[in-house]
Amino acid sequence: MSALRTAYGRGARTPRGTAHPAAAAVRRRAGVRAALMALPLLFFAAFFAYPVAAIVTRGLHEGGNWHLGRIADVAGDAGIRHVLWFTCWQAAASTALTLLVALPGAYVFARLDFPGRRLLRAVVTVPFVLPTVVAGSAFLALLGRDGFTDSLFGVRLDTGVWAILIAHVFFNYAVVVRTVGGLWAQLDPAQEEAARMLGASRLAAWRRVTLPALGPSVAAAALMVFLFTFTSFGVIQVLGGPMYSTLEVEIYRQTAEVFDLPTAAVLTLLQFAAVAVILALHGWAVRRSQSALRLVDPALTAHRPRGAAERTLLGGVLAVVALLILLPLGVLVARSFDTPSGYGLAFYRALGSTDGGTFSVAPWQTVGNSLRFAAIATVIALAVGGLAAAALVRRSSGRLVRGFDALLMLPLGTSAVTVGFGFLIALDKPPLDLRDSWLLVPLAQALVGTPFVVRVMLPVLRAVDERLREAAAVLGASPWRVWREVELPLVSRAVAIAAGFAFAVSLGEFGATVFIARPDDPTLPVAVARLLGRAGALNYGQAMALSTVLMLVCAASLLVLESLRTTGSGEL
Repeated sequence: MSALRTAYGRGARTPRGTAHPAAAAVRRRAGVRAALMALPLLFFAAFFAYPVAAIVTRGLHEGGNWHLGRIADVAGDAGIRHVLWFTCWQAAASTALTLLVALPGAYVFARLDFPGRRLLRAVVTVPFVLPTVVAGSAFLALLGRDGFTDSLFGVRLDTGVWAILIAHVFFNYAVVVRTVGGLWAQLDPAQEEAARMLGASRLAAWRRVTLPALGPSVAAAALMVFLFTFTSFGVIQVLGGPMYSTLEVEIYRQTAEVFDLPTAAVLTLLQFAAVAVILALHGWAVRRSQSALRLVDPALTAHRPRGAAERTLLGGVLAVVALLILLPLGVLVARSFDTPSGYGLAFYRALGSTDGGTFSVAPWQTVGNSLRFAAIATVIALAVGGLAAAALVRRSSGRLVRGFDALLMLPLGTSAVTVGFGFLIALDKPPLDLRDSWLLVPLAQALVGTPFVVRVMLPVLRAVDERLREAAAVLGASPWRVWREVELPLVSRAVAIAAGFAFAVSLGEFGATVFIARPDDPTLPVAVARLLGRAGALNYGQAMALSTVLMLVCAASLLVLESLRTTGSGEL
């Protein structure tokens, strides 16, 4: 790579009348960007735009005519406006609270070296893959009237919106820690130390040097948290009750309970409009804060806690992890052993049989199904998301590229109910006759996992000095060789973390999978939901046991990823 810097700095000249290699490189990169965008666009057109358009059309197009007046009727309904307001308000509050709680954790996991750091970093990601119904039930047990506590400092937690906000922080804590903390671990601490040597205080050095460098990563994490809470479903259903409803809950109610597809279609369009505004603002903020950063090996930036301030911060973060993450997970584990005859393994032994009548196969088989589907979905998400990130990092201010970036994020802000029903009614004719195919499940999971791959890889790819790519291109390196020898050593860790996020999301995906998973091939979250939907202590205990298995599988997978280390600076 030093040879590339030398070659770039030489300023080689070319004879008059001969095209400069840099001009050819620019044209080549433009062609490469178009080629890289082709597969992601095809993927999203076939498995996102087409199914969603199909269900919206089914709701608003009837008898050969479009009934667009329904949009004004739904938008003017006072109840719908209240749902929209609560959806936006709780998403904004959840995002702010998550950033407030998780940013100190991002620093601790990125810059402090302490025993058990790798294990804890995997543990905090486990809630992200839990079925929301299960985690909501755990928080109800913790914060309900018969639970661990129902108030804090005189504030009721079981009757207001606080339980919802705390549960959202529980789910999204890992998004901030992994996305922001990963980039933070790669920032060269010498830059902040230089600012302090010039007389800046610790806070001023962080605000003027570190915070601007972390800006794109913080914005990306905030966007993901906002979208997840904006489309929150299971948490609202369990903890909110009839008093609170988000757009996602209302779409489900209109589709599955009221069977009012026109209203559900209008709500889906409203959700699209809100997500488009969010993505436009996010893209503007990221473009203003883009810069080439000096990335270093994360192993060189972590240090043992020094001084009382860092030790206090470490203790506070560990306390937050214990109360916010470990306590709810511990409740689930305890319930999986709490049988009517006392603590034991009866619920786990019952997973090997079909006597309960809930499934045609033993619940244990859902573990293998989930691992297989998640692995395939991860490969698809890495291929699609990696190509998309590589295309977006070719700097351009064109509207086409910005629109492509926004398109990649739309699945995170789209109702899973809409996507699930869309798969059923759209993918049943050649050439996409997949309704009876097992491939439908990993495709739906990859659709949700791809935005994670893009958001995790893009900040690191954009931080790579553009001059290195240009120098390699001027020296005649092909785009593939530039990627292999210049970019990949710097982002290999980001690829691993992106794979971990995609795998974790695929393991826990429920909203769309519940509609398309075959009865003889259910996934773990679908099995848990079906068991929770049936009465009886045995079914409930099996659901808790399967949830514990899901946690253990996720934790083991993430620990494997945590053990990966690179010689470059690709920590994310």
